[in-house]
Amino acid sequence: MHVTLVHVYVKPEYLNDFIEATHANHAASIQEPGNCRFDVLQDAQEANKFILYEAYVSAEAAAAHKQTAHYLTWRDKVAPLMAKPREGVSYIGLFPK
Repeated sequence: MHVTLVHVYVKPEYLNDFIEATHANHAASIQEPGNCRFDVLQDAQEANKFILYEAYVSAEAAAAHKQTAHYLTWRDKVAPLMAKPREGVSYIGLFPK
């Protein structure tokens, strides 16, 4: 399994806009054939910090996600809402298989 943790820092004045756009991306992403999970986590102490937990069956499925209309729309919509560029860190998911 190919997992990416995407660290996102949002400008505080755009929290609701970011959450709304990310919810739409989440809803479409979990329908993708190679998607295993797509969780959106908000830091309990700092509301402007998020982690997107994206798990796909393969690196190819994760790459295909980045070509979808919903991802491209999300990427362009949230870029100006971020306090700094998002950072994706790739992992190999061992368990569950």
